[in-house]
Amino acid sequence: PSMLQAKQAKDITVEFYSLSKTFNMTGWRIGWACGNKDVIAALAQVKSNIDSGIFQAVQIAAVEALNMDWAHLAGLKKLYQNRRDILCQGLNDIGWEAKKPKATFYVWAKLPKGYSDSIKFAQLLLDKADLVVTPGIGFGPSGKKYVRMALTVDEERLKEAIARIKRTI
Repeated sequence: PSMLQAKQAKDITVEFYSLSKTFNMTGWRIGWACGNKDVIAALAQVKSNIDSGIFQAVQIAAVEALNMDWAHLAGLKKLYQNRRDILCQGLNDIGWEAKKPKATFYVWAKLPKGYSDSIKFAQLLLDKADLVVTPGIGFGPSGKKYVRMALTVDEERLKEAIARIKRTI
């Protein structure tokens, strides 16, 4: 639910939305804000002094995404759920602790026993397994014993990644 649905929220609330995950537009840096008109006006003024706007082709793609039939999102959701299940189950089968996220196309996996530094572990996977994972410490101290893995490759590549990890650790 939107915070803006709450009673009197429009007087004090601003919500931010991104097309990154919903429409596979990561890296495009496009989204919008809605809510209190005075805050939105101030945000627009600040933003106009920070950058020169978003590349027009990206704006057009975003408009198309928002105007299209969203029925395809059910298939996209299923695709990422299958990838998530394969990766989490595979990691758990080789002794990791990988809980299934309820949303997003990333899996946060706790480092396996015997490892405590996400940077060193990410480097190990890069050097020995030719895999790129994101060290959790980059997201704050609570991430020190975690890595983040993306579900942006097909199921066979995920299975291959699990096999490489298993041979490495």
